[in-house]
Amino acid sequence: MKAIPKYKDLPEFKELDCRHAWGVFGKDDQLGRINLMTAETVQAAAAEVRRGARFNISLPLDHPEPSWSHNRKNYKHNIFSANRNSQDDYLDSFYMQRSTQWDSLRHVRAREFGFWGGRQEAEAGPGGAFLGIEKWVEHGMVGRGVLLDVARYQASIGQPLDARKGTPITVDMLKATLDKQGSTLQSGDVLMLRTGYVDYYLQASKEERIHMSEHHDCPGLHAGHEVTEFLWDSGISAIAADNPAVEVVPGAPESGSMHRRLIPLLGFALGEFFSLGEIAEDCAKDGRYTCMFVAVPLNVPGAVGSPGNAIAIK
Repeated sequence: MKAIPKYKDLPEFKELDCRHAWGVFGKDDQLGRINLMTAETVQAAAAEVRRGARFNISLPLDHPEPSWSHNRKNYKHNIFSANRNSQDDYLDSFYMQRSTQWDSLRHVRAREFGFWGGRQEAEAGPGGAFLGIEKWVEHGMVGRGVLLDVARYQASIGQPLDARKGTPITVDMLKATLDKQGSTLQSGDVLMLRTGYVDYYLQASKEERIHMSEHHDCPGLHAGHEVTEFLWDSGISAIAADNPAVEVVPGAPESGSMHRRLIPLLGFALGEFFSLGEIAEDCAKDGRYTCMFVAVPLNVPGAVGSPGNAIAIK
């Protein structure tokens, strides 16, 4: 693979105040940053498995309830007996991005410039054949996971993140967390960002969960150029965050949309609502914040998103 240019050297769409990486992985690329998950990085990730400890990092598919997005209703699970000795089941109204989820490269468009690589509506919109999540399934989403436990670090310095407040996570906070943990980021890594949002949700009362579904404020990545440059130059292939949007909610108009910067323009795989509390506790105990990260999105041709379906192994 040819050298990846630095963020500052990428071309810019001045109308969007955004840089783009179209062509970096080839004119017809449909993987984006998942290209950085190579045979070599997968082999290196396998070396992170030392104890065989497994951590489910996906929420149950019926969480959160109520849904964070009113457009994504809960599914109906139907179980029936095909005969006296067996059962079968199916789901009605199953929304692919309702729970722990991946946003594929056809999830967000950069206005008139198009989806990842400049693909337009006919190619990557409804009915189009390009940029479906099955491309990531075929390639494999396997790599070294690096937990950035920003929530734990901020608490340790007396500035805890409030899961119900839109606190932007800056480059300084990310670097300070890495330094405190003794962690580094490498090419092909999955950045596992813990803000504490899912942990708060899981212990919340029914009334509080309803409130959370109506008031979306949450800590997350600042959407400006500085964080974007840090993420691009770090070499990571994907972000698996425990908050609903990866970026801070509400965002600031002057910062723009991180989804627009990262998905259609820079080709990142973004994951939301990952459950990182259990593995965070384990990392804090053994002082090792890396793992082997394996995700297998649903192999639905042309899908815009998929349940996260991920596991971390240490």
